[in-house]
Amino acid sequence: MDLGLTGKRAIVTGASRGIGLAVARRLADEGVHVIAASRDTSPELKEIVGSGWAEEIEVDLSTALGPAHVVAAALEGGPVDILINNAGAVTPRVDGPGSVTDDQWWSTLTLVLMAAVRSTRAVVPHMVAAGGGAIVNTASVNAMLPDPLVVDYSAAKAALVNFSKAVSKEVGPHGIRVNTVSPGPVATDLWLGDHGVGATLAGAHGGNASDFAHSAVRDAATGRFTTPQEVADLIVFLASARAGNTTGVDYVIDGGLVQTI
Repeated sequence: MDLGLTGKRAIVTGASRGIGLAVARRLADEGVHVIAASRDTSPELKEIVGSGWAEEIEVDLSTALGPAHVVAAALEGGPVDILINNAGAVTPRVDGPGSVTDDQWWSTLTLVLMAAVRSTRAVVPHMVAAGGGAIVNTASVNAMLPDPLVVDYSAAKAALVNFSKAVSKEVGPHGIRVNTVSPGPVATDLWLGDHGVGATLAGAHGGNASDFAHSAVRDAATGRFTTPQEVADLIVFLASARAGNTTGVDYVIDGGLVQTI
């Protein structure tokens, strides 16, 4: 299927690894020039940059000016047609919600929610002037499945979904679409890495890190992790004109983990 994305320009945040890296690679494969923003780089991102289809910006998106800096730098090369807000992080709160300090709450809200708010605020006027655009925000099933283990992350992702829906109503008449994608557990370092959720829980409670990680998908209909590539395919489709009348929607990709209608 031709997604009609050749020649477009896209910002992808959190692009050095995991879902963001998969999105950057998928967009580049579609002929999109990618402005890849992340706190640090990776060999895999360098490979995409080396192909000529991407440029990278190392930036701390949790700062007040970081997101606007990325948008301004991207606009120097031409219009921005697509914004993928993917930057985020999660820290398991093994001592319970009551242990989460104000500083930890603000840190999570700043990166998971406010980075997307700030980059959206910076890019929308330019998309309005250009006559349209697409924004896709990476949320999480934790937006609808609150978990005390990730209480601050869950709350921030719920706020991101709410924000995205509200903005979609405002910018829809200008030809700008805003959607969210809510993955369940994804086979990335966030879950499976040496410092991921599985390893953190194993360190706190004893046991096998892989067993802790895989217990997260035990109740999914498919019984497996979603791959970053599967999430990227959905995000890139929503960013394309093939989804031209789709806006204000949260798409869950979780192997059937969420069992409500």
